[in-house]
Amino acid sequence: MKKLSRVVVLLIVTCLFIAAASCATETPQEQPTAAPPADSGATDNEIQSPEPLDAEILVAPVPTVDRDREGNPITLPDNIETIISLGPSFTEIIVELGLGDKLIATDEYSGNVNGLKPGISYLDMLFPDGEQIINLQPDVMFVTGMGKETTGDDPLKVVTDAGICVIFIPSSTNVEGIMEDIRFIAAVLGVESTGDEIIARMEKVISEIRAIGETITDRKNVYFEIEAAPWMYSFGTGVFLNEMIEITGAVNIFEDHISWVSVADEVILAIDPDVILTSVNYIDDPIGEIKSRPGWSGISAIKNDAVYYIDTDASNRPSHNVVKALVEIAKAVYPEVY
Repeated sequence: MKKLSRVVVLLIVTCLFIAAASCATETPQEQPTAAPPADSGATDNEIQSPEPLDAEILVAPVPTVDRDREGNPITLPDNIETIISLGPSFTEIIVELGLGDKLIATDEYSGNVNGLKPGISYLDMLFPDGEQIINLQPDVMFVTGMGKETTGDDPLKVVTDAGICVIFIPSSTNVEGIMEDIRFIAAVLGVESTGDEIIARMEKVISEIRAIGETITDRKNVYFEIEAAPWMYSFGTGVFLNEMIEITGAVNIFEDHISWVSVADEVILAIDPDVILTSVNYIDDPIGEIKSRPGWSGISAIKNDAVYYIDTDASNRPSHNVVKALVEIAKAVYPEVY
């Protein structure tokens, strides 16, 4: 399972690198449009991750949605009762919308998402079997597009030709894009009100943390590692994790880079980060491994015992759960404030 988790990280990096590379010459994306900070009555150490959705699902007729998030024309069926999700973030969103019981198959990496019914089928996200999908006869199918980026072709053309509605949603690179994905999926499935509730809860947490972050004058330098030695990887702008670090009031040490960054020891030693975060979960003790690296004992983060683990799934998957990672980041970097 630990080796599998590293494969997941590599897949995410590969997919999002391609998505971000297309914007490499553009101005870095602006901060997401969140609700303005409000006096919620919260005090220090009261910021929490959103509570599980407990509102009644308001089922509405399927709205008119004629294009997917990639811009491809789609025709939704009159009724959606069976769904395939080829992307862990989509699976999480669909379950949070209260429609997990309609999922008949997901990708193999969605197996740890709570709320899936027993006996669900698991498919290869990179190389999906078109015949298997056709036999399952889903009403709609949500796809990341990783298969296209891996092979250069549409591996699901045979599925589309069979009359199944295939909906491509590229991996979003900022928090606003993630919210738009949620809004889009909710619209496709006819539960817009529930989607709005999920987004409102996200905005509340983001606004509370942003309001505190804007008051911070001691802006700590943060190194966030998503791939451990010897293949160390981090990120710059064009990745939602960079945006989340900024919201807390901290500074990503690679903020002047774009997309994913291959990291060398000498770079980290020269920058000397105040805090080190890691989302690596495919080795037994990622924090201990970082602290024991040759030559790293003099780094401020290690001398001050400021090395923390951030939940892998919450920080890697572009779903509503990114706010859980945001809370973890805030409390790790500024425990005295959040």
